[in-house]
Amino acid sequence: MPDSTINFVRDLVAIDSVNPSLVPGGAGEKEAAARVAAEIRKIGLDVQVTDAAPGRPNVVAVLEGRSPGRSLMFCGHIDTVGVEGMKAPFDPAIRDGRLYGRGAQDMKGGVAAMIGAAQAIAESGGLDSGRLILAAVVDEEYASVGAEALAGQCHADAAVITEPTDMILAIGHKGFSWVEITTRGIAAHGSRASDGRDAILRMGRVLARLEALDRELQSRPPDPIMGTASLHASLVEGGREMSTYPDRCVLKVERRTITGEAENGLLSEVEQILAELRAEDPEFQASAKLMFARPPYQTPAGHELPDLLEAAVRKAGRSTSRAGMTFWTDAAILGRAGIPSVVFGPGGAGLHGLEEYVLVDDVLACGSALVNLVRVFCGKQRG
Repeated sequence: MPDSTINFVRDLVAIDSVNPSLVPGGAGEKEAAARVAAEIRKIGLDVQVTDAAPGRPNVVAVLEGRSPGRSLMFCGHIDTVGVEGMKAPFDPAIRDGRLYGRGAQDMKGGVAAMIGAAQAIAESGGLDSGRLILAAVVDEEYASVGAEALAGQCHADAAVITEPTDMILAIGHKGFSWVEITTRGIAAHGSRASDGRDAILRMGRVLARLEALDRELQSRPPDPIMGTASLHASLVEGGREMSTYPDRCVLKVERRTITGEAENGLLSEVEQILAELRAEDPEFQASAKLMFARPPYQTPAGHELPDLLEAAVRKAGRSTSRAGMTFWTDAAILGRAGIPSVVFGPGGAGLHGLEEYVLVDDVLACGSALVNLVRVFCGKQRG
């Protein structure tokens, strides 16, 4: 199992699966999905490959036990962010116990760990009871159409999302909200100050208020699992040419949210800022719209899954601790669909960076812990 699992990580990293919704012209997940399906079929499982969106296939497989019992889902995404600036994104190399390449940590290492766990179970006699569901989904890096489709088609008693957590047991994570702000001015020749109105300078007023809001958010008492909320200015564009007053400026802002905050809270906060600026300057013109939002997630208090996974990790020879993650995951979608979930996966570095790697030993230890978890969780009857 160890050699085959790491070889499988290398095969996946060698496949370009850049999310085309995130990066126009990206290759998408089709080839990676075919490789995942082939690997699972080698184990002897029935596999379903179904488009969550045109040309964007989810892969779902089930390992059935010999008697009824509880169902456990392992879920991971097979899309990646872009590769601009990377020297060899699809040329996986192992150095000093690290496997390098785009997607190695986020999250093809975790996908290989969960499939390796299923292989180990199948090769050691299968499941006495219950069922294990494997799901490799598309589009997590953008809108999670894969997880949305999965949640509408498949249910489980619990789930583990094998995102990279450095072997920490994540029992919650932040949500996020994206808002687009537009300030408007009047185009005029750069020499005619009385005729023009500068939309970019007016956006500067908005940015100053947003910076103050971010400082205020991060000064609040932190949530014990998720920490504090935050925001940042992600993208800005405006202007026509050097000698023309810009009549339009567009800013896209991301806010990270925590439990207890409204999913569309950023839009309300921005609209309040714009209203204040209009009151200060009747000529100030601006508007805002919500682009997209996802809620934070927290594993239901008192659920046994974290306890069982902690014990499974210890049995695999590793230690772990519980924490919240700053990044968002598909656990929020599965949780909203009634599937209690945790996030647990291998360590590494370079998430969305120019040099990304996953720790080889962590991939194997993660897989071993997942094997232990399946044996215990699926061996118990619902009740």
